[in-house]
Amino acid sequence: MTGKDAVYTHGHHESVLRSHRWRTAENSAAHLLPHLRPGMRLLDVGCGPGTITADLAERIAPGAVTAVDITEEALGPARVEAERRGRSDITFAVADVHALEFPEDTFDVVHAHQVLQHVGDPVQALREMRRVCAPGGVVAVRDSDYATFTWFPDTPALEEWLDLYQRVARANGGEPDAGRRLLSWAHAAGFTDVSATSSAWCFATPDDRAWWGGMWADRVLKSDMARQALASGAATQEDLHRISEGWRSWAANPDGWLSLLHGELICRV
Repeated sequence: MTGKDAVYTHGHHESVLRSHRWRTAENSAAHLLPHLRPGMRLLDVGCGPGTITADLAERIAPGAVTAVDITEEALGPARVEAERRGRSDITFAVADVHALEFPEDTFDVVHAHQVLQHVGDPVQALREMRRVCAPGGVVAVRDSDYATFTWFPDTPALEEWLDLYQRVARANGGEPDAGRRLLSWAHAAGFTDVSATSSAWCFATPDDRAWWGGMWADRVLKSDMARQALASGAATQEDLHRISEGWRSWAANPDGWLSLLHGELICRV
């Protein structure tokens, strides 16, 4: 989900969607699940390929889910996922989270996963999410915090990757260390009843390392981030190949371990 003053760093290359399709309500929205009940109206902002969206629709059935993203192209994979699961309770719309085209008090739940780190004005985005959420409802957000990525063994190419990603993301108008800032953004947006938590993903088994490391090895070379880094002069093709090989080397190491922290909020309206 991008805003008027920000560029989406990841883009929609297969290597990016490979990562996003892994996400489920259980591994990416567990902080929200206790607040769901059947019959709710839910808005999923920046739905991506729709795996979390479809999981949430199942949780609130016979409710209704509206899934939005910034372009029709971005919505395409989510439409396919909903059809694959036979979910007719999800509707789709193009929207900008800074100016949602829904009336006030439309939804019982407004959810956004890994969105606020990419938008030009996360406080305005939260104001809009609050506006369209009905009294008594909740706004739930979760964003990673790239500075908390940590791994073993020491891998200089991964240090180079992290520095490059943060520079490219900030040049695009985003904030890659969003997780630690969510609470402050919610307060600035006018929320007064906020529960802030955190949770982590960890990749340490051979299969998990192969998937995560292989995914990033491809993203570094083929995603929009690679194109943006080359176009801006932030990296050379040689740099990107070195980082990609670093990811593959880390993934092949039987001692390899990586974890990353996410900030989470439940904001009551």
